[in-house]
Amino acid sequence: MNFITYKFRVKDSGAKRRLERMSRSVNFVWNFCVATQREAERRRRGGMSVRWPSGFDLDMLTKSIAAEIGLHSDTVTQTCRQFAKSRNQHRRCPRFRASFGPKRSLGWIPFVVRYGTKVDGAAFHYLGCKYRFWKSREIEGVFKSGAFVQDARGRWYVTFQCEVADALPAETGAVGIDLGLKDLATCSDGTKVPALQHYRRYADALAKAQRSRNKKRVRAIHAKIANSRRHHHHVESTRIARENKIVVVGDVSASKLAKTRMAKSVSDAGWYAFKAMLRYKTARRRGTFLEVSERFTTQACSRCGCISDSSPKGIGALGIRRWDCSACGASHDRDVNAAQNILRAGLECQPPVEEIAA
Repeated sequence: MNFITYKFRVKDSGAKRRLERMSRSVNFVWNFCVATQREAERRRRGGMSVRWPSGFDLDMLTKSIAAEIGLHSDTVTQTCRQFAKSRNQHRRCPRFRASFGPKRSLGWIPFVVRYGTKVDGAAFHYLGCKYRFWKSREIEGVFKSGAFVQDARGRWYVTFQCEVADALPAETGAVGIDLGLKDLATCSDGTKVPALQHYRRYADALAKAQRSRNKKRVRAIHAKIANSRRHHHHVESTRIARENKIVVVGDVSASKLAKTRMAKSVSDAGWYAFKAMLRYKTARRRGTFLEVSERFTTQACSRCGCISDSSPKGIGALGIRRWDCSACGASHDRDVNAAQNILRAGLECQPPVEEIAA
């Protein structure tokens, strides 16, 4: 079984005031967890034997405040558990959540499925209130949990996390993918996913809004950029996952390249989000997603496997898009050759058939 999250925009203007009030209460619980964690760290630095409070400990400390601050007890529990999960994942105490001011934290109200919490068509019932939303697609699977979330423009959305079966069909192909900037992805079969350069398409409009100090327009343009990038990633990742049983991607690091002169183009490409979509969509179709080292994949010939003198090497050879192998004479497209080497490396990582059967 897999989990899939559906996200819909909330309609009611009156619901905005209720959600903002509850989000401030969630921030109150979160900030209490932060204060408790920092007090434990202060005592530990002072020589006392104090352990970090777990999610259960924080839940017990906030057990009786749900009704007083206008939240469901499950929402308080989910907030405490998410705090402990975030702290353990990053090994440091999260920051306080601000409810007011220019750096106000975005709204977030988690919930789980309980009596009185249900989805009724295009409406969601929570704490005796009805929240209507634009139902752009049908909700599949078993509804388990969700959250109300707010974006940078102040719009509220409701998300549903549902448990779905691995029943989606998939082909039997295998593909290697070389991520890049000129093309978002180059596949080992020669097909290429274009890099639409979403940020650069709206750069002029964004600069104009920033010069006029129109913050509302700036947020709207950034949201449009993010939405168009996400749509492009979804369309292409769905196609690749549907057509292939094995998907192999190079381990290019966006965080490292973001510190170079290519930072804007790397951020605009969104490699991390694209790989994340490929990973969970391949898993839902019971396929295999692999991330392998792409070291020497550009320099090695995909036909003979040797690194010849004619292969592109170093930063100075980034302009070489086609090259001929001096060892075997094969002619290569730089990115397709790298994708084929990535696919070969991924297939070599697969266990033999007899080990899978055993």
